[in-house]
Parts: sequence; C-alpha cells; structure tokens
Amino acid sequence: MADPRELMQRYQAGDAEAFRELYALVAPKMLGYLSKLTKSRAAADDLLQQTFLKIHRARAAYVLGADPLPWFYSIAHRTFIDEARRLQRAVVRSAGDDVPEVPAGITGESADRTDEPRADPELAKAALEALSGLPTQQREAVVLTKLEGKSVAEAAVIAGTTVGAMKVRAHRGYEALRRLLGRKPPTDQVEKPDNKAERVAR
Repeated sequence: MADPRELMQRYQAGDAEAFRELYALVAPKMLGYLSKLTKSRAAADDLLQQTFLKIHRARAAYVLGADPLPWFYSIAHRTFIDEARRLQRAVVRSAGDDVPEVPAGITGESADRTDEPRADPELAKAALEALSGLPTQQREAVVLTKLEGKSVAEAAVIAGTTVGAMKVRAHRGYEALRRLLGRKPPTDQVEKPDNKAERVAR
C-alpha cells in the first residue's frame, strides 16, 4: 500500500498522479465517515468534494513528513460543521474537561463486558438507526471513537475540541444509545460524571 506521507509530499510538489493515488486511497474512508455524519450519501459526496477542494487550496500548509490523514479528517469534519451551521442544524454546547471516559461499543454496552455474546445484526442495525437520532456533537463523538476507531485524543483534534469535551460528548452519546435501545448500564461498571463537570457541560 502506498504511503500517504510520500503521496502527500509528491502532491504538494505538484505531482498530479500522486493526488489521484492519494484520493483513491483515502476518499472511500472519508466518504464513509461523512455519510455517517450526514445520514445522506448525496450530502456526503458533496462534502467530500468540498473537503478535497479545501485540501488542495491548503496543501502548502501541510507539514512534510506528518501523517496527512488526521489533517484530512479534521478538514472533512470542519466542512461538515460549516455546512450543518449553514443549514441551522448544529447545536453548539460547551463541555468540561474532567469527565471520565466510559468505554462502550456501538450498541451502548460497556466495553469490558467481553464475556457476553456480541450484538446480533438486528441489534447492530437498531444501534445505527438510534445513532442517527443523536444530537450532532454526540453522534460525531460516537462515530469517531467507535465507528472510525479513533482515540478520544484523536477525535478531539478532528472535532477541534478538548479531550474532556470529547469524553463528555461520547459519554452522553453512549448513554443516549442505551436509552434508545432500551438498555441500562450496570451501576457497578459505569462511572458517572461528577456534578461539577455535568453542570459545566450543560
């Protein structure tokens, strides 16, 4: 597999073939990411093109030798947010930095419950449908940390927020999924945010 760093360096230097290779390498993943955020393939296609246009215009700002993928995801994320705000769909909330991360899967189950059977396809489908009903920031957090496999720190960079804020969004997203799926987390396995952080995050 081609190295994104090498392709980006060649692209930055004006190699059109390198851009085509880079696009073929990363566009499918980014399209999937945007599709999960927008819930619309057509909208995701449009945002993907906007994203690569921005990447092209900003390519001189790329730091040689750095992994370009987080940068690409960050631009894609900001493009989604800008479009959502333009359509008056986004809700901006502030959050605290001292809320513990609660590991969980897409179905809302605690990640440490590995001894239990995995969710069946119907449950996974229901989870994805429930995901589409989450507030924008919570949906982004769950998509980034669970569907895209990003760490909380990586997700925070992509979303342009703090690690603490991302933890709050992800935690609330997991809890909302549990409620939507009719599941309750074991009280002895889920650490709740403290009252101070909860007040700040509201």
